[in-house]
Amino acid sequence: MFTRHRIRNITVCSFVLMGLMPALPSAANDLIAPGAEVKLLAGGFTFTEGPACDADGNIYFTDIPNERIHKWSVEGKLTTFRENSGRANGLYFDRDGNLLACEGGNRRLTSITPNGKVTVLVDSYRSKKLNSPNDLWIDAAGGVYFTDPRYGKMDGMELDGFYVYYLSPDRKKVVRVLDNLVKPNGVIGTADGKLLYVADAGDGKTYGYSIQSDASLTNRKLIAPVGSDGMTLDEAGNLYLTRGVVHIYSPAGKQIGEIKTPESPANVCFGGTDRRTLFMTARKGLYCIPMRIRGQ
Repeated sequence: MFTRHRIRNITVCSFVLMGLMPALPSAANDLIAPGAEVKLLAGGFTFTEGPACDADGNIYFTDIPNERIHKWSVEGKLTTFRENSGRANGLYFDRDGNLLACEGGNRRLTSITPNGKVTVLVDSYRSKKLNSPNDLWIDAAGGVYFTDPRYGKMDGMELDGFYVYYLSPDRKKVVRVLDNLVKPNGVIGTADGKLLYVADAGDGKTYGYSIQSDASLTNRKLIAPVGSDGMTLDEAGNLYLTRGVVHIYSPAGKQIGEIKTPESPANVCFGGTDRRTLFMTARKGLYCIPMRIRGQ
């Protein structure tokens, strides 16, 4: 059930974007709508994260410290979808309309039905509690790649490091697919299911991997010499990273632009009825900017 929450709701323009670096290729101008400005849609949060788009174009996002998941509708209405979210961070919708959430505080990955019923999908690996699930991506088969770092206090950690895992489509098996990153964070896969991008926030790099038929990852390639919190892709395969600004990299790993926001961005996704709006969670606010290009 959706409920109203008392948060300042702002729909006026705030802070002109057009922060493309002159030295970058002009191709970046083809991505952002002419004369576009960053809009502050809603503020008054503590730390926003995890934007995810549902089938209708509505955006769900988290306010981690306040343990809430909010919804920004295509009509421009803000509601609270879930209270006591377990400090949920990354979100992603499955093909059945359930919202999967990385509950960092509860150290588990959950699935939430449209009416709010919560099911725990995984909370451990080889009988040891997960660190703090951070971000996730669901493949075409319904399997889930998710990152499991830890920020802040390290109390109660049972695993010996920070890894990337794959939860099988039948939800019966959890496999560790990456074990050589410093602190994996953002993760996103391509629509064709061939590539997975993983940001190593601890080492300041983002890599691309080939996805194999058994869900394992091979052929690591450095895509960007910058780490990221959350990330997204557009229909041309360009990768949007969040580290100080929104960095835009081509599929070949060439930086083609950047989007400056009033507050440091933590995550991004495309949404709206035509998927041509880029939504950005940035500290205390939810922002957006109209784009020429669609999300993937």
